[in-house]
Amino acid sequence: MKKYKTLKLILGDQLNPAHSWFKDKSDDTVFVIAELMQEAQYVKHHVQKISAFFKAMENFANALKDAGFNVLHLTLVDTKDDNNLPALLTRLAKQHECTSIEYQYPDEYRLKTQLHDFATNSELAVTACDSEHFLLAFNDIDKRFKKDKHVTMEHFYRAMRKQFDILMDDDKPHGGQWNFDANNRNKFSKSDLADIPKPKLFKNDVSTIIERLDKHKIKYFGQIETQLSWPTTRKQAISALDHFCAHLLPRFGQFQDAMTDQCPDKDTFYHSRLSFALNAKILHPRYVIDRVVKEYQQRQDEISISQVEGFIRQVLGWREYVRGVYWKNMPDYANKNQLNATRALPRYFWNGKTKMNCLSHSLTQSLDSAYAHHIQRLMVIGNFCLLTAINPDEVDEWYLGVYIDAIEWVEMPNARGMSQFADDGIIATKPYAASGNYINKMSDYCKSCQYKVKEKVGKDACPLNSLYWQFMQTHRERLEKNPRIGMVYRNWDKQDESLRQETLEQANNYLNNIEKL
Repeated sequence: MKKYKTLKLILGDQLNPAHSWFKDKSDDTVFVIAELMQEAQYVKHHVQKISAFFKAMENFANALKDAGFNVLHLTLVDTKDDNNLPALLTRLAKQHECTSIEYQYPDEYRLKTQLHDFATNSELAVTACDSEHFLLAFNDIDKRFKKDKHVTMEHFYRAMRKQFDILMDDDKPHGGQWNFDANNRNKFSKSDLADIPKPKLFKNDVSTIIERLDKHKIKYFGQIETQLSWPTTRKQAISALDHFCAHLLPRFGQFQDAMTDQCPDKDTFYHSRLSFALNAKILHPRYVIDRVVKEYQQRQDEISISQVEGFIRQVLGWREYVRGVYWKNMPDYANKNQLNATRALPRYFWNGKTKMNCLSHSLTQSLDSAYAHHIQRLMVIGNFCLLTAINPDEVDEWYLGVYIDAIEWVEMPNARGMSQFADDGIIATKPYAASGNYINKMSDYCKSCQYKVKEKVGKDACPLNSLYWQFMQTHRERLEKNPRIGMVYRNWDKQDESLRQETLEQANNYLNNIEKL
């Protein structure tokens, strides 16, 4: 077996071709990219998620080999006897007589702890370096975030815009204001639906990957064909980015929160489909941002600032922000449950079979395609879990397993924090709770629902209406003094006492029969 001096580990979400590791080649160095049972099984994953990561890892390994690097690409067949990552590294270092191991800092607390303990106890020289992906350096997180304290995302976002000179005119925001979110809350009209471009899809053969998963009895869920449609190479990811800039960016902001069940073949709407490529580090966020800004600058007669700013805010602002929250508050963050939610996840989260059309459509889409956009995740699925007091541990596990772009650093602050308010306001200053009125405002789901969105009580009343008021009443002591919520309680108190009681009884009936909704 060939000898190497140094083994460099590349994790499945570290597929960054621009990393400084690849500036020079050395015959004494071998790069390791490995499928592992522990990564396929730490939660039950959607089959498209596992397949996407394994395919992207395979493609990255082949690209490195083609560029002249020494690469060990190991599949589940090769690593079936390695109980965990340290066991794999120990075995490979011994086989190849390595004297040193290097790795990039993982973006997940579980792996960071595992590799840190390995480095501490290993007889080899083990060192770590930055993954060179995020705009905010890891060592700068402590300067921007405080443990268990709320840091306003808008303030963070503005500071990032200034620091990296993105959409700035000297020291002023381009377009005269920092945030155009108020312009970006449109609902699709019937005429809008025909104009939605079809998504850019790819053909990545994952049949052998699925065969490996089945052979090694990896439990998964969800739908998949033999061809995976998500970008798994840099070339594909750039093609998807080009498609977004050319066809989707001009109306991205305008419809970024909109939802419909009328476009099954175009169900990502104006969203970029770049989240997997970004989170696997196939694309660098600065590359994506610069490409989008360049497109805007070249087509300002077609693309308004509000479309561009909405996208930049997600990549430069929110994505970097939740990472900071995650690392500043782990590991305690994973156990936060400030609202004491304990209910089990209903069975229809695994099959989409509920009479609530908004929930059924969002769940079914998630199970079919391993994707739903941020409002479906937050204000449909997440809102339902919040109002029904689902245990945030179960919410976390479901989100982490189902979505193709879900890695814990980005999933947990979004699900446990933003969606479930389990962190008691570290991310959000108020819970994102909503009645059926919000769903009706932003979608056409209610038109074909068995429940009636305008009704609070009665056998056909939208469950979200009574559940919303039951949630607000249950947590009144905690929330009433919040200046963003006080008006809600004043409106509630003005309602007839008998109607309020009937509404709460309706909610309790729905909760007692949650599996039948």
